[in-house]
Amino acid sequence: MANNIQTRTARGLLAAGLAACAITVACSGNAGQNPKAGGPGAMPVKILEARAVPVHDATEYVATLKSRDSAIIMPQVEGQITEILVHSGERVEAGSPIIEIDPLKQQATVKSQEGARAAQEANLSWTKQQYQRAQGLAGAGVISKQDLEQAKTAMDAAQAQMDALNAQVREQEVQLHYYKVVALRSGIVGDIPVHVGDRVTTTTVLTTIDQPGSLEAYVYVPIEHSSQLKMNLPVQIIDSDGKVLADSKVSFISPQVDNTTQTVLVKARIANGNDALRQSQFVRARVVWGTHQNPQVPMLAVSRLAGQYFAFVAEPQNGGAYVARQKPLKIGQTVGNDYEVQDGIKPGDKVIISGTQFLMDGAPVIPQS
Repeated sequence: MANNIQTRTARGLLAAGLAACAITVACSGNAGQNPKAGGPGAMPVKILEARAVPVHDATEYVATLKSRDSAIIMPQVEGQITEILVHSGERVEAGSPIIEIDPLKQQATVKSQEGARAAQEANLSWTKQQYQRAQGLAGAGVISKQDLEQAKTAMDAAQAQMDALNAQVREQEVQLHYYKVVALRSGIVGDIPVHVGDRVTTTTVLTTIDQPGSLEAYVYVPIEHSSQLKMNLPVQIIDSDGKVLADSKVSFISPQVDNTTQTVLVKARIANGNDALRQSQFVRARVVWGTHQNPQVPMLAVSRLAGQYFAFVAEPQNGGAYVARQKPLKIGQTVGNDYEVQDGIKPGDKVIISGTQFLMDGAPVIPQS
């Protein structure tokens, strides 16, 4: 009797256990079929629909900015600096004095030449009087025609010497003018590396005068890309973060190759209205060869493993559910905070942009825009 009671009890417990297992399996199956409805294991994620956008086929180079409105100031005479009349950064007008070089020696030379000219003026005046007297005497038959011609020759020689001295005085006066160095154009004074008391020559750089405004980017393109160069190709000046500072176009292509670097010089005019760029500044120049269409994805949505890039895409299933699918990517250019995707994602794919570190391939997700 006791054995029968134990047997019936065991059978009842087994039946209850089987029923509980059946209920659990059924619940699990329903949850797996409808993760969109918020079943167990479905993870809410933010998505961004991939769209094809124009992407530039471009190459970046280091370029140098140069100004066509910049003048290097060097003296035209040698001597010792006695006065510096401007300061670095000061704005000057054309003709304004900048630096004075000791003019005393040149002033003495001018004075000496002027003295010689005064003496010659007296000599010329005397020869003219002699010629006039000879003309009168020759007319009266007192002197010969030969004497008259000699007087005329003496006067002409004195006049020629007078003209030469006048030219020399003018030359020395012009030379004296060079001892005061002036700005040949309006602009801003650059660095002044010389000091009062320094001796300068005609090859000494005194300062520079720059006019704010347009610059030229000097871009040195490797010879292998020379066949792609053409006038009016877009050129972008960008900063270290990839932000475009200025847009331009190719305005000059050198017909020669630099023998040392095997590059071709390309120039592009840069409007610099806000003075954000500087003369002789090194910048990054992006030469745009063409444009194509490719999808872009945010950098935060992309992971890298063993040199391969991956991203998760919310892939639709039967019944309106979504699962995360890990897609290997072929990455192109970096555009701001996005990657260009050359292969792996197509326009219209729902790229998962949040919680990717917690996802596995095939995991149920709930997309949220």
